[in-house]
Amino acid sequence: MSDLFVQLSAPNGCTWLQPTGLFINNEWVKSSNGHKIASINPATSEEIISVYGATAEDVDKAVKAARAALTDPTWRDLSGLERGKLMSRLAKLIEDNRETLATIDTIDNGKPYTVALNEDLTETAETIRYYSGFADKVFGQVIPTNADKFAYTVREPVGVCGQIIPWNYPLAMAAWKLGPALACGNTVVLKPAEQTPLSALFLANLIVEAGFPPGVVNIVNGYGSIAGAALASHMEVDKIAFTGSTETARHIMKMASGNLKNITMETGGKSPLIVFNDADLTEAVKWAHWGIMSNQGQAQVKNVSKVGDPFDASTFQGPQVTRAQYDRVMSYVRMGQAEKATLLCGGKPVKDIGNGKGFYIEPTVFTDVSPEMRIYREEIFGPVAVIARFATDEEAIRMANDSTYGLGGAIFTTNLTRAHQVAGRVEAGTVWINFSNVGDWRVPFGGVKQSGIGRELGQAGLDEYTNIKAVHVNVQSKL
Repeated sequence: MSDLFVQLSAPNGCTWLQPTGLFINNEWVKSSNGHKIASINPATSEEIISVYGATAEDVDKAVKAARAALTDPTWRDLSGLERGKLMSRLAKLIEDNRETLATIDTIDNGKPYTVALNEDLTETAETIRYYSGFADKVFGQVIPTNADKFAYTVREPVGVCGQIIPWNYPLAMAAWKLGPALACGNTVVLKPAEQTPLSALFLANLIVEAGFPPGVVNIVNGYGSIAGAALASHMEVDKIAFTGSTETARHIMKMASGNLKNITMETGGKSPLIVFNDADLTEAVKWAHWGIMSNQGQAQVKNVSKVGDPFDASTFQGPQVTRAQYDRVMSYVRMGQAEKATLLCGGKPVKDIGNGKGFYIEPTVFTDVSPEMRIYREEIFGPVAVIARFATDEEAIRMANDSTYGLGGAIFTTNLTRAHQVAGRVEAGTVWINFSNVGDWRVPFGGVKQSGIGRELGQAGLDEYTNIKAVHVNVQSKL
């Protein structure tokens, strides 16, 4: 067995053959310089495996493979119906391998296995299946003009799409991007987060098994500063889709400007959850807890969490994904204390789980928070909630909108007139009423202001992956 594949096993008894290479043109290859990146289990801080990291040269090879596939009749001339069948097969293969894929994300990301299995993998398979149904329904229009002419439009693939995936939802975010891109006939170079590449690499074998032609999907693990930058700046990449921090998005936009790439971005968030005095407080607390503490607090949108081993079925909150993220969250805890907010609970490392070296943090709540505090204004991206007071509806709306972000928001009230009025005025791409942070692959998602550009999911997600061509036909009669 070459070092492009390694046999792995997990505490739940699952074993699998893990790819470690770069997936280019339906083949596994080593990086051009032989460099590898260690993937760390956040529950133990121990290395799981090292996988090859792409160089700019490797990214160039992947882009060229995607460009060749885009114009190859095997993919270019494949009907939408047949593309949909390939995608449907891929969705079924994801379901057939859901236990393995969930196990991989649990050891690589730290999220509870039950969450990865029942939530992330369901969303991954169903997103691909949802878009498989659109593959033969990407229609243009016939537009009446006058008696001497008619016009019609066709929707064509954007081209080669670079897709940069975050570490908080390694598979679901990949499906959000792969689904509409493939349904519309594009080709893809996908870069998973260097912190959590393993499930995307395993997915590559399922893409081959489903029957996708070589070069249609290429997966290149690597550092954002190297592989991500090479992808964003590559002159033969037609589109960049990115999920990650606002700061990184700014750099990507600059790099993408070289050939005016089409861009879709979902970026940072600091999402308000507004609880009015007539709310069902039990429900508000339940959903507030879910909104901020689920996915280790790494969900971007604002009971007691059980922090524990990700393979324990009773665990709600696993470890932070990396030492760097653990340190970042703990720095905000110290910052909140320095800003004189009241630390109501939590704020400490948890060291009595497993080998005691995992990146666990207690669920943390600050009260007596004011809008000028950094813990109020900045995205922490961890299990830290901040609570501030408001006196009137207008003040609540003003506080909610006093942010550079606009990803999500939630409103809790038993007055539905108030709920809809406030929802209409909150500056966010998504607003939940009387619950929080529950999405659906059939409903568009994205941000406003510095939380993003464009939309993913739903029918709107298709619009980001097609160009509209207008055709004018002269039918002037000489009768």
